[in-house]
Amino acid sequence: MDPITAAALAALAGGLGGEAGRQAWQGLTALVRRPFSRAATQGTQSDETPQVSSGELELSVLEGDPADLMRAQTLATALAVRAALDGDFRVLLDEWWQRAQAGSASGDVHNSITGGTQNGPVLQGRDFSGLTFNVGPTTPPPAGTAR
Repeated sequence: MDPITAAALAALAGGLGGEAGRQAWQGLTALVRRPFSRAATQGTQSDETPQVSSGELELSVLEGDPADLMRAQTLATALAVRAALDGDFRVLLDEWWQRAQAGSASGDVHNSITGGTQNGPVLQGRDFSGLTFNVGPTTPPPAGTAR
């Protein structure tokens, strides 16, 4: 199984990827909420070994602040530990991750321009070729100067 990166989890939690990203996040949420095939997720097992988080708390915390990479890393770690201990979860998590990675290559484009003034053409999209811009001066001419 390819490791699930904190950056990818943070991006999905933050809504990156449009509809495909939203569906991937919903899929992870449903997967994490599946019953853990071992004992309860908190406290200790009957043999006094520590329990493992289902990942639900970590997922919820990351949803609250998707830009926090430490929260994303905590979720990635919880998923990895649960996958290491629960073979069924590992298989389902791997399937989810493969679909999530494939969905991110679907061609969705999310452009953003922030701050300042753009003095020239701004082109947003994907896979452009053969474009030509005939752009004049980017600053207005001084007052009293003919164009």
